[in-house]
Amino acid sequence: MTAGHNAGVESAVAEVVCVGDELLSGRVQDLNALWLGARLAERGFPVRRCTVVPDDLDAIAAAVELAASRAALVVVTGGLGGTSDDVTRQAMARLSGGAVMRDAALEEGLLARYAERGARPPVGALAMAEVVTGAEVLANPAGVAPGLRLRVGRAEVVVLPGVPGEVRAIMDEVVLPTLDRGTATGTRSLWLPLADEAAVGDALAPLEAKSRVRVGYLAADGLVEVRLTAREADAARVAAVLEAVVTEARTLLAAGVPEIPVLDEPPAFAAISRLRAVPATLAVAESLTGGALAAALVEVPGASVVLRGSVVAYATDLKARLLGVSQELLEAYGAVHPDVARAMARGARERLSADWGLATTGVAGPTPQDGRPVGEVHVAVSSAKGDQVRSLSLRGDRQRIRRAAALGALGLLLESLR
Repeated sequence: MTAGHNAGVESAVAEVVCVGDELLSGRVQDLNALWLGARLAERGFPVRRCTVVPDDLDAIAAAVELAASRAALVVVTGGLGGTSDDVTRQAMARLSGGAVMRDAALEEGLLARYAERGARPPVGALAMAEVVTGAEVLANPAGVAPGLRLRVGRAEVVVLPGVPGEVRAIMDEVVLPTLDRGTATGTRSLWLPLADEAAVGDALAPLEAKSRVRVGYLAADGLVEVRLTAREADAARVAAVLEAVVTEARTLLAAGVPEIPVLDEPPAFAAISRLRAVPATLAVAESLTGGALAAALVEVPGASVVLRGSVVAYATDLKARLLGVSQELLEAYGAVHPDVARAMARGARERLSADWGLATTGVAGPTPQDGRPVGEVHVAVSSAKGDQVRSLSLRGDRQRIRRAAALGALGLLLESLR
């Protein structure tokens, strides 16, 4: 993740402290730091450091104290649950000179939530109704444990639960709106599937040089999200300025990465939206993606209006039996071939009675298959207008290749729906 640092945009430094033994052991992937880095940069608080510490009171206190000595804003995630190793509140009390105490209103709300389910909370869960004296309590729209806001030295410290959905809800609804510092802010995202982050950055360099505009990049598994933020003293002007920024960004991207579609929504959302607008239905046939393509589509509200179904024909013989791929073709070329992808897409469309068929086949690794190298992928679409195939050469580990293959298929579908 990188964020543009644009001339003329006043900024203060932020740091993030992530708490949890599970993060250090690798049992749980940290999903908070990357998101916080992008969102805070938009508000003029670029994150300079991210520190991960165990569920240890001394380690948490030391990390936050050091971060507060260097940054104007420190965001702490994790350690606010109801088990014995959740000691972030105690660390904050030590640093602020406050005390940990039970909040009667929070306790009442916690008891009421359990009562709705006909249960009483475990004794440990009541710790989630505890706060640090002198700290501002931040409502949690997505969970039980509230966040806290307090001062440590000259720094503002925001303490949040570790659950990613709760971090985002508290930041979006409670914290970020207070960081605009007298300016109005508008933000829009553009998504570019299978784009090179550096190439996207090069294309948008002229936009980054402008004052009052901030450009942030978030790249994961072959998808680049560009966050465009406009900051204006006059709130009435923000919408118009942001629209102009988005228009300029599209022009620069069309010139710099002309082969990459620029979407207003994540690819699966865009595909469902366009198919609903036609209206048209879709059937999916998957090999190496193993259902990931259908799963991405099903996550979109309203997908049931569009998606007829999915066939995961992982074994070669099932490509023939379930999708009608000719045995001669499979024997001549194997399962990884452009014509096999085309036949799979056509078979899904015809056998599941859909307007469009979409297919993936390829080698995800870790070893080659039938003489085909790892990363060779073929995606195809089929409709009454004809069939299209695209061959991709993808890099990365098995999971990255599978996710990028699904993105490649969605990208081809979106191009065909234009």
